[in-house]
Parts: sequence; C-alpha cells; structure tokens
Amino acid sequence: MDKEQINQIVKEVLSKGSNATASNTFDRHKMEKVIDAAVAKADELHVGVTICIMDITTTVQMLYHMPNANLVSSTLAPKKAWSAIAMKEPTKDISKDIQPGGPLYQMETMLDGKLVSFPGGIPLIEDGQMIGAIGCSGGLIEEDQAICEAAVQEFSKERM
Repeated sequence: MDKEQINQIVKEVLSKGSNATASNTFDRHKMEKVIDAAVAKADELHVGVTICIMDITTTVQMLYHMPNANLVSSTLAPKKAWSAIAMKEPTKDISKDIQPGGPLYQMETMLDGKLVSFPGGIPLIEDGQMIGAIGCSGGLIEEDQAICEAAVQEFSKERM
C-alpha cells in the first residue's frame, strides 16, 4: 500500500466518524456568515483577501477570493489552513520552531513548500477537538491574522 492509499483510507475513516456533526458544523449558511465576517474585517482594513475554511480531513469546505485580492492569496489561504491543521496550532506560532537552531528547522523544505509559517491560519476547536481550520491571505501578515481571527470568532459564534 502506498502513501496516497493510506491517506485516502484515513480521510474516509475520519469523515465517516464525523459525518453527523460535519454536515452541521460546516453548514453552507454558517460558513457564508463566517466569510461575511472575514470580508467585513478585510473591508475595514481596506485589503482584499482569500478566505479558506477547511475541515479536519483537509478538505476545503468553502473558499472565497475577494475581487480585489492578489492572485497569490488564492494559493496561500488554503496552505495556511492546511498548516494550522497539520501543526495543530496557529500558523503565527510555527515560525519560531522552524528557524535555524529550532526543533523543526527545515520542515518547510521537507514538505516541499506546503507548510506556511506566518500569520493567517488558525485551527477550529470544538469541544476540545480540532475540527478544521481557517486560512486568510492577501494583506500584510498582521491584517491576515486579524481577518482570520474575525472569521474564527464568527465560526465559534455560529456553533453556539
């Protein structure tokens, strides 16, 4: 069995175990409110971004690219969400570990550039369990982080 087959089996098992809650957790209408909150924050900051909502299986549930966002953001937003899931922490906290002398030095290189180590990716936590992540990209890293925080806050509010 190769790596791709194993990954597919893991995704299937994870999705079967969470189908009942996933359909509710990642309801389209709720995700649209999350995107709206992120866009409102981006508009407040006068920046265009791409927002990516990803579930724990790293499947993109919703992605929105604002008309004024730069092209690279459509690649980086999903990478930020993936990185937050893969590392089980906000992407803003990854950088210190991958610097020369850090415990995970060169991890970005080993993952062929898939790992993003700057702000804008935040895990989604529900009942103490990570259920996915949101990634935002297109502004300065501080803007991406603020927009992502607004999106995560709205996601959490929608879960109550």
